[in-house]
Amino acid sequence: MAGKEPEIITDKNQMRKWSRTMRSKGKTIGLVPTMGYLHEGHISLVREAHNHTNLIVVSIYVNPGQFSTTEDLSTYPSDFDRDIQKLMAVPGGVDVVFHPYNLYDYGQRKPSGANNFGSSNDNCEKTICGDGGKVEKKEVVSCLEESGLGHETWVRVERLEKLLCGKSRPVFFRGVATVVTKLFNIVEPDVAVFGKKDYQQWRIIQRMVRDLDFSVEVIGSDIVRDNDGLAMSSRNVHLSPEEREKALSINKSLLRAKSAAEKGQVDCRELINLVIQAVDKAGGRIDYAEIIDQETLEAVEEISSPVVFSIAAWFGRVRLIDNMEISL
Repeated sequence: MAGKEPEIITDKNQMRKWSRTMRSKGKTIGLVPTMGYLHEGHISLVREAHNHTNLIVVSIYVNPGQFSTTEDLSTYPSDFDRDIQKLMAVPGGVDVVFHPYNLYDYGQRKPSGANNFGSSNDNCEKTICGDGGKVEKKEVVSCLEESGLGHETWVRVERLEKLLCGKSRPVFFRGVATVVTKLFNIVEPDVAVFGKKDYQQWRIIQRMVRDLDFSVEVIGSDIVRDNDGLAMSSRNVHLSPEEREKALSINKSLLRAKSAAEKGQVDCRELINLVIQAVDKAGGRIDYAEIIDQETLEAVEEISSPVVFSIAAWFGRVRLIDNMEISL
């Protein structure tokens, strides 16, 4: 049964004005940043936010700054009306949906020939030339940079962003940190809730908030899984039924690795091989599989303190991430 309808705000100045008005009345504000196409995992973040603040803002914005030009920005699923209905069904609902058209529109004209966000481009690199025109390196660029809108300020959590997903997605986490900074500056929340499925992202935002003295409490919420064990993700819609069945090997093998660790197998290489073999056998392609310290995200060789087993794997054209916390 549908509950209260949220106020939909698209203008960042109006969003900031709303937040400041509510705070002047003594209200606290929780923010749940999303890219839309909401599922039960997102809804669990809203429920968690209700435990901490008076008012809830959900942002829905597909951020071009975190996609390289060969990634799936243009095909990222979207259904705004469906999202609103899902939010209205949450007990207590949400107070505002912040749905900006473009957070990188600064009022300037777009250069002639600039591409739109999500355009297809087989080359996601730009050539950097030194003296005499000699090519020195190729640098991966984001869809935002390719669009030519002139945004050139980035927030980087330099060590943490290079690990795990950062190895294969070099522009991703600077794009995430930058857009979250923008959202924090616009919404001015007291609390922000992130899902632990994106474990590295959650830790990066925590570190950014600590290092830059944001007055925001960052809360990590546990992974929500479908009944078959697959971690909920907006990208799951792109899996064929056969690929989805094969993808269950991720969670099943992580559970086996956790059980083995609890029974005394603390050699990380043995546990990692167990998972890699299971995913390979199911037809997946491993991007990475690492057992890392929960705080530093550094790989460990033997489990002697709380760790998280993090994995990314491809099934068909869909890249899935998952993890399992292990505390012996």
